[in-house]
Amino acid sequence: MKRLAATLVMLVAAPAAAQEGPRFCPNRPSLDTSTCTTDPGRVLAEVSGIDWQRDDTDGTRQDTLLFGDAQLRTGIDSQTEVQIGWTPLAQVRTHATDGSVDTVTGVGDVRLGLRRNLHNPDGSGTSLALEGFVTLPTGRHDIGAGDWSAGALLPVSVALGDWSLQFTGELDAEPDEMRDGHHAAGSATFGVGRKLGDKLTAVVEMAAQRDDDPDAASTQWVGAASLAWAVRDTAQLDVLFVAGLNHDAPDLRAVLGGAILF
Repeated sequence: MKRLAATLVMLVAAPAAAQEGPRFCPNRPSLDTSTCTTDPGRVLAEVSGIDWQRDDTDGTRQDTLLFGDAQLRTGIDSQTEVQIGWTPLAQVRTHATDGSVDTVTGVGDVRLGLRRNLHNPDGSGTSLALEGFVTLPTGRHDIGAGDWSAGALLPVSVALGDWSLQFTGELDAEPDEMRDGHHAAGSATFGVGRKLGDKLTAVVEMAAQRDDDPDAASTQWVGAASLAWAVRDTAQLDVLFVAGLNHDAPDLRAVLGGAILF
């Protein structure tokens, strides 16, 4: 009986032991949002060394560069985390048809977020979360949104061995282009991930984004591919490539960065 009791204790304890260790589940580099929450007392830092986007429209070209775009996440309980994000340096270059170039440089808006996991906070198996956020208009004109915005996200992930399925739905209140009110915007992102050995993970995604701005409503379709390399269990380097699939979407985007858990 003692041996049987000891065996049962070991079997019950085994799943918990398998989940020991800090949670490391960055949002980056994919377009989808992670369902996982950071452990209480730990800080997850996600940083883009450089984030470049190009958009050609009606003969003009606009290049947007973000340097050091960062998000910090920390847990406040086993299923909830708080977030703060900010871009310390951004530059927008607009190339006109006459050859002139207009350059705007400054900081970006501040984003404050709260995520609550509803099932499997470590992101294992089938995981579901809710996230809300608000942005503060700290950025310069042409870099920041010019007014507050807010939104809600519903990320879902399903782990299937070396494969994973991801979905993120989002609904936002965005400032109007003319800065005289707010309008609805939303997106849906679908992704498929695959582990390529012990260190590499690749993700392919498709996203649809709708913006109901009263002066410039648009629907954007983009495709994305990303690769993350695990330097160690609590750090990674990553790269993301995004391509516009219709006229309204920016043409190209490339992001290089990483994440580390403290």
